[in-house]
Amino acid sequence: MKPLPCPCGHAAAGRVLSYADCCGRYIEHVTSMPAPDAERLMRSRYSAFVLQRADYLLATWHASARPARLDFEPGARWLGLQVRVQCQTGPDAAEVEFVARQRLPGGRAWRLHERSRFVREDGRWYYVDGDIFE
Repeated sequence: MKPLPCPCGHAAAGRVLSYADCCGRYIEHVTSMPAPDAERLMRSRYSAFVLQRADYLLATWHASARPARLDFEPGARWLGLQVRVQCQTGPDAAEVEFVARQRLPGGRAWRLHERSRFVREDGRWYYVDGDIFE
């Protein structure tokens, strides 16, 4: 059986990594294997949106901004992710700019272009918030 490609589309040596070798290790083992940096946390959060894993998304959302619950758009499909910029903004802070494409019910396409902010606490990275570009 061929391994499932990772929804985030991260590639190495010209091929997309498998879910198990990429975001799956963080999503499936959130308590024992945190994402090692902000970019990989952002990629794994994108994959969690694709897979509708609210448990992972809420666990990796900083407590200061975490919603009480998370609902997914019924019938929406995530189509791809492009990471544009990743930079450390401090010893325990980083930003990742990305574009995620989605097809909404009814066929309308939508792009989320965001610069997300992340913080590291007790060795774990968390999503805090982001600025959305129109």
